[in-house]
Amino acid sequence: MNLHEYQAKQLLRDYGVATPRGVVATDTVLAESAAAVLGGAGWVVKAQVHAGGRGKAGGVQLAQSTEELQAHAAQLLGKSLVTRQNAPGGQMVRAVLVEETLDIQREIYLSLTVDRERERIVLVASTAGGMEIEEIAQTDPAKILSEVCDPIWGLQDFQCRSLAFGLGLQGGQVGLFTKLAKGLYRLFLDNDLSLLEINPLAVTRGGDLTALDCKITVDDNALYRRQALAALRDISQDDPKEAAAREAGLNYIALDGNIGCMVNGAGLAMATMDLIKLHGGKPANFLDVGGGATAQTVARAFKIILADPHVNAVLVNIFGGIMRCDIIAEGIVDAVRDVGVKVPVVVRLEGTNVAQGRAMLAESGLAIISAAGLTDAAQQAVAAAAR
Repeated sequence: MNLHEYQAKQLLRDYGVATPRGVVATDTVLAESAAAVLGGAGWVVKAQVHAGGRGKAGGVQLAQSTEELQAHAAQLLGKSLVTRQNAPGGQMVRAVLVEETLDIQREIYLSLTVDRERERIVLVASTAGGMEIEEIAQTDPAKILSEVCDPIWGLQDFQCRSLAFGLGLQGGQVGLFTKLAKGLYRLFLDNDLSLLEINPLAVTRGGDLTALDCKITVDDNALYRRQALAALRDISQDDPKEAAAREAGLNYIALDGNIGCMVNGAGLAMATMDLIKLHGGKPANFLDVGGGATAQTVARAFKIILADPHVNAVLVNIFGGIMRCDIIAEGIVDAVRDVGVKVPVVVRLEGTNVAQGRAMLAESGLAIISAAGLTDAAQQAVAAAAR
């Protein structure tokens, strides 16, 4: 689950990390009043959406007057902001963050994330603040510094000092950086985060360290014990199909293809998508209905898949272990009838009660294409979607 920037910055302040003073505004009147609250002669207006690359997409604007501030707020609020990190239609801007400007000497990149290979939390830093870290990793990897946090001892002072020296910090800034980094590490652990990124961390002319931007992602699997964070979810930023799937207890991720996929098991779902790509098709989604799906679950999964107007065919690939093939077949038949499926449906069933399941599909009288195996299913789905 992602947090908005203003929500992430409140967490930072709770852990002693300095941020610019800011006010959240949901309309132009509030945006103008924010200028009076903050004072000064200039402000930054930042669109609040769950996507990076806002600056390049026009989602971060500098205002030198209240009239300019209002104009920027009006330009952003109620509009979709399209960045390189969100869907083609972008995400709706329902709020802007108006912040004071600072006298910045230079910018640093800083993040905490989970290294899956090492099974450790890693603190990453770079002097290339304000730039895309993926691009720096490709073009100038020597600029990326990192320290691996021990799961028992945590982030140590000597590791923080090592990064501070590598970033060119001097004098009292080293101590400030150490305190900031250890605060971020506590924040990461205390809130079950999977990503905490500050880009950029500003070094001001006065020598202070201030988080100008912040991205926080909370581990969805931990939300049951982080109710205060779960309450911050902004469902308006989620893909509607993904939100519906989450409510139904389904694992769904929207993609940009035209072949809808309904599979039980994450590994089998990935293999199914790989085969679709191998045979020249493009999956429209990842959807794992799980091992305990019912006929009603299958029907809801169909509705979610077909909510995507780009879907030209649906591939159902089920291995019946815990889930019996006859139950899945019942759900498929009911869904095709009730939902009014108008695109080709290719079904591959294997496992418990597979004969009964295939018989139910054959006797349904519906235009369901039965596949003999996974490769056959992928080929038929690709061909059906191309018609």
